[in-house]
Amino acid sequence: MSEHATASRLRLSGLCFLLQILLILLFAVLVRYSPEGSPGPCPPQLNCSRRSPDSAFQQPRIQDVHVQVLLSFGLLVAFLSRYGPGSAAISILITAFSIQWAVLIQGMLYFFLNGKIYVGARSMVSADLCTAAVLISTGAVLGRVNPVQMLLLALLEVTLCTVNEYILLTLMGVSDSGGSLTIHTFGAYFGLMVSRVLYLPHKNKRKREEQQDKGHQMDVLAVVGTIYLWIFWPSFTSTTTAHHNAENWAVLNTYFSLVASTMSTFILSPVLYEEGTPRMVQIQDATLAGLAVMGMAGEMLLTPFGALIAGFLVGLISSLGFRFFTPVLHSRLKIQDTCGVHNIHGLPGVLGALLGTLLTLLATADTFGYRLELVFPLVAQGSRTVTDQAFIQLSALPLTLLLATLGGCITGAVLKIKVLRCCPAAQCRENPGLREVAEEGSDPSAGDKELGISTLV
Repeated sequence: MSEHATASRLRLSGLCFLLQILLILLFAVLVRYSPEGSPGPCPPQLNCSRRSPDSAFQQPRIQDVHVQVLLSFGLLVAFLSRYGPGSAAISILITAFSIQWAVLIQGMLYFFLNGKIYVGARSMVSADLCTAAVLISTGAVLGRVNPVQMLLLALLEVTLCTVNEYILLTLMGVSDSGGSLTIHTFGAYFGLMVSRVLYLPHKNKRKREEQQDKGHQMDVLAVVGTIYLWIFWPSFTSTTTAHHNAENWAVLNTYFSLVASTMSTFILSPVLYEEGTPRMVQIQDATLAGLAVMGMAGEMLLTPFGALIAGFLVGLISSLGFRFFTPVLHSRLKIQDTCGVHNIHGLPGVLGALLGTLLTLLATADTFGYRLELVFPLVAQGSRTVTDQAFIQLSALPLTLLLATLGGCITGAVLKIKVLRCCPAAQCRENPGLREVAEEGSDPSAGDKELGISTLV
């Protein structure tokens, strides 16, 4: 093994060791289990507005969110023929680190009392949701960054994502239970800006379609990933609702949006592509788009047909975005979006925020009934008018985009440091988990030839 390959391996090992030791020390000094436990009353000094007091339905929620983050996202990133063998493993590494780091950062803002962070079921769910935003971002740069860069991306993004969430949900009082803004929009545009900063013209010639393995393995992974999305994502969307009554509303609206967006794919795919029926990856993308649009609006929609309309329209927009806007994103804006997160998370997240703003204008006691206090407590208490709340919901969108783009630019600049972007050809041939997207004209079966493994060097 070459000296460079050995140094690169030790770099990942050393970083993981240092980060884990740091986390253990911080947990030893700061973190304690909440003395009240998940089902007990929350001390008034802690910000428990995002924690449900009902532990009976917290436990299955934790399981559903864990499955969603680990299995669904892990399978969704395992489609690149050259990066796929190790991408699922790297996503688990990112998840393992991000959950620990998110518990600390979120705990400092939400569950900090007398110099300690008190954790419980709510802490784990919140950490998983933050991790989902990180995994969305990695989809935009997948195959073009190495694991060391992935870890540093997670370190920075968890911090910025938590700050954005705290500003929106706590300081501004925005209602975004399913994360249209805090998860989908922030994660997508953060990753897109990192991709833009890392873009090098002579290293980014291959199109997204050329990077994908069009064989049987990718279709199988797409099938499994889509099934998990259908089963577990409604719980993911409704996991931070204020009460189990609002949870049921969000779950049903998410299912209705999901089925309508899937139908949209079967309508447009035969028109836009030569295939008679959509491929599984297209159905998978439509499923994600239909789910993302319900992040904010899921607990607000008053009727089932409203969710069907939203899912139907976002399915059409997502399909059109892949066909027409993604090439422009790459050729004009110099953003290489490996997994298409702009069409399946970014645009649906923005549309979900706009839909949530529109529905906020309907938030009256006559229309929402007892749910008004669950979804918009400040409006129900008379502290805000419906118009004020709608304005705040709308203003949260440009703020999220601003924080995501600035954070992505800063993170991209950090990841572009030369010492971080080295991935020697010899090492990547030996370790498929570190392989990156091949350059145009490279031979995947080449032995000692340059594999074009890194678009950053």
